[in-house]
Amino acid sequence: MTDLFSKVAALLCALTLGQPLLAADGTTPKSATGHLSIELSAAEDIGSACRISFLAQNKLQHDIQHAVYEMVLFNTQGSVAQMTLLDFQDLPTDRPRVRQFAFEGQPCNDISRILINGASTCEAADQNACIKTLDLTSRAKMELLG
Repeated sequence: MTDLFSKVAALLCALTLGQPLLAADGTTPKSATGHLSIELSAAEDIGSACRISFLAQNKLQHDIQHAVYEMVLFNTQGSVAQMTLLDFQDLPTDRPRVRQFAFEGQPCNDISRILINGASTCEAADQNACIKTLDLTSRAKMELLG
C-alpha cells in the first residue's frame, strides 16, 4: 500500500511541478522533452522533376541554426534510386518551416520511400537534436523513415 501511495504522490508532484514523466521503458517521452517533427507534406511532378515538400516543426527548447540531412530515395522496386544532402537551413523553435526540393529526372510515382540516413550538419545547442528527437510522418504516398 505504501508503494502505491508513493507512486501516486510522485505522479501528482510531477504533474503539478511540470516535471516530465518517464515512459514504460524508463526514458522520457518525446512529448515531455520536445521533438523535431518532419512531415513529408506533398510530392508533385513539375516537368521532369519530382518536387517534394517537407513541413518541419521544431518543438525543442532551442533553435537549430542549420540542419542538413542525408536522404536516400528508394524506387518502387525497393532499390536505392538517389542519395543526396538536403539543406533544411534554420529551424527556429515553435516556428513551422516548409522546405521544398526538386529531384530532376525522378518522377514522383517512381519514389516509394525516403530514408533520413543521418544529419550531415546539425548546428544547435545539442549536436544530436537533429536526429535523436525526430518524429516523422507522411501525407504523401511515399513513406518517410529515419
